[in-house]
Amino acid sequence: MNAQDFPSTRPYLIRALYEWCTDNGFTPYLVVRVNDSVQVPRDYVNNGEIVLNVSYEATSGLQLGNDFIEFKARFGGKPCDLLIPVHRVIAIYARENGQGMAFPLEEEGGEKADVAPPRPAGVVAAPPAGAERAPVQLQSIDGSAGEGADKDAPHPPPQTPGGGRRPSLKRIK
Repeated sequence: MNAQDFPSTRPYLIRALYEWCTDNGFTPYLVVRVNDSVQVPRDYVNNGEIVLNVSYEATSGLQLGNDFIEFKARFGGKPCDLLIPVHRVIAIYARENGQGMAFPLEEEGGEKADVAPPRPAGVVAAPPAGAERAPVQLQSIDGSAGEGADKDAPHPPPQTPGGGRRPSLKRIK
């Protein structure tokens, strides 16, 4: 049996990272590449992508299925039903520290798209106007930082949810 015969790992990884975010008090954000199969408010789509807060507080009736992610949310005070095919999700990350995972864009038949998203590797599209912005450093599921990314460049140390320094262990003899 070859790897193409198995179901995609993407929905499982999305659920795992969503659970990790919520268990640690982080706000999970999804980055979705929008096309006609994605049901989101088009006014909030920027450069063919939308960034969505999918926390419990921001959604109602969230279902992270194997084929679709469904939920209700408010945009500009108006309730909307959202339906996102899982294969259109290109990243999930924690707003507070940018930790998460990027996925290759797949076409409808499950094949990888020939064209890369029109943005620098490791950079996620900006959230809708008025939303908080956090630096995002993502890594693709194959472990690479993406084409053109400087793998030797220093990365800022992660911050704790409170915004302070990362806790460290001090050895006392």
